[in-house]
Amino acid sequence: MKNNLKLVVPDNFLEFGKRVNNHINLIRSTKENYIVDMNLIRFNNGEGKCVFNESVRDQDVYILTDIGNYDITYEAQRGIHYMMPDEHYQDLKRIISAIDGRASRITVIMPLLYQSRQDKRSSRESLDCAMALQELERFNVSELVTFDAHNPIVANAIPNKMSFSNGYATSDMIISLLEKEKIDINNLFIVSPDEGARSRAKFLADILGGVKYGNFDKRRDYTKVEDGKNPIIYHEFNGPKNLNGLDIILVDDMIASGSSLIDSAVKIKEKGANNIYLMTTFALFTKGIKMFNEAYENNIFDRLYSTNLTYVPDEYKEQSWYYSVDCSNKVAKIINSLNEGKSIKPLLNGKEETAHKIKQLKI
Repeated sequence: MKNNLKLVVPDNFLEFGKRVNNHINLIRSTKENYIVDMNLIRFNNGEGKCVFNESVRDQDVYILTDIGNYDITYEAQRGIHYMMPDEHYQDLKRIISAIDGRASRITVIMPLLYQSRQDKRSSRESLDCAMALQELERFNVSELVTFDAHNPIVANAIPNKMSFSNGYATSDMIISLLEKEKIDINNLFIVSPDEGARSRAKFLADILGGVKYGNFDKRRDYTKVEDGKNPIIYHEFNGPKNLNGLDIILVDDMIASGSSLIDSAVKIKEKGANNIYLMTTFALFTKGIKMFNEAYENNIFDRLYSTNLTYVPDEYKEQSWYYSVDCSNKVAKIINSLNEGKSIKPLLNGKEETAHKIKQLKI
């Protein structure tokens, strides 16, 4: 299948897609443009359509989309409209519809999984993530590749036809951190800001060779809703009474407002921690970065490591405390391996790559 690879990249992931295209050329020693010429057209009433300007018949098609990109706009009836995840997901379906069953295989690369936080039902509420996965399966998508899914168990919604591959950018971020910060692993402690992120903290601790880790216990008041969320009423650390002199990595899948992550950093600093590094796959910054600027100025944390797997404004990335980890090479390797019929498991977890890097750095 090596010679029939095609990339379909909407505007919401175009810069990343171009990077992936360049990496694939480096991997294959080619000089091709694998990106298909197509247009997503939007009408002033908000409706839209997808038009392909070249054929993808019998091609192995990989659609790259960032449903979290809130910087894509179009002119609507009342002026400029900024697109949200629902609209990006609808455009993804338009792309699949425009392919019209002509491709030999369709793989969707969606690093930030659509509606990933709405993955389970605990009351009379929607199951958006599961419904979206089932819908893509009905559209004959062969495989969906995502990263650091909020709850990977949501894959149980599609047990039959469509493969669900969940990768971790943890290895890429920790390698960047080790190269930049020159951390002594023997003086390192991993912390998750809540029980939900505990598995990530353990995974990171394990790939670093069994570093110790702990977590915060977070409790919410489910009788109230504030800013669309149940307010936190209890947030305490389950771990050593003091962290004197230890370097800390606070790891989570995503930053929404960032309040619980900063609160965790404050409490850890009070326990005598030395350097505190925040690590998250998706930095959404739903309330901006004022809170992070203030925390950094007050020496609460030293740096935040995140990825380019979803949109982050340039002015945020330019902050001295922010470090963007480029994951386009990892995605290119995944696409190349899938196209050649090879296993992508080593690329998804990054264990071997991290172990090799640690040996190189002689940590």
